[in-house]
Amino acid sequence: MNSQLDNNIAKLRSKRKVSQQQLADLIGVSRKTISTVETGRFTPSVVIALKLARYFEVPVESIFALDE
Repeated sequence: MNSQLDNNIAKLRSKRKVSQQQLADLIGVSRKTISTVETGRFTPSVVIALKLARYFEVPVESIFALDE
């Protein structure tokens, strides 16, 4: 199985009008972490995924999906 992890972080950030830096500060990670997750260069830990879901008030599956 060679799956790619897609995400909607940029769209969700845009709706909330928050920058990568603001989001990073809000969930306790670096801006680079948000950037690399958003662009698909880094797969987030479960903790980061759950923190993002909590902040955006959506299920994790609304943020991340496997593109097979």
